Amino acid sequence: MNSQIQELIKKAYSAFNSRDIDAALSTFHTEVEWPKAFEGGYVRGQEDVRKYWTRQWTEINPNVEPIGFIERPNGTFEVSVLQKVKDLKGDLIFNGIVKHIITIQDDLFRRMDIELE
Repeated sequence: MNSQIQELIKKAYSAFNSRDIDAALSTFHTEVEWPKAFEGGYVRGQEDVRKYWTRQWTEINPNVEPIGFIERPNGTFEVSVLQKVKDLKGDLIFNGIVKHIITIQDDLFRRMDIELE
């Protein structure tokens, strides 16, 4: 995987984990499609992602650390992440490896899909 794409991915995850929505969205295409992981379906566009995350963080405290990167033959990028999700009291809800499949367009996140291990 080229280092520019890997740096883009790391920037997005770091911004998400620090709750810096503007920095995270700066890595997203304006027409981004983002999965609503715990609800199903997708949100589309940067403002809908902002609203989704803002609401999500009032309900749960997720943290995602990229631990592996693979460029797939179809041109998408598989990012293995260690995902820890806690409730707002700090109790662990989920702790495991998840695959995020990222489509890049114009050097920005265009779509993300989730594959469970």
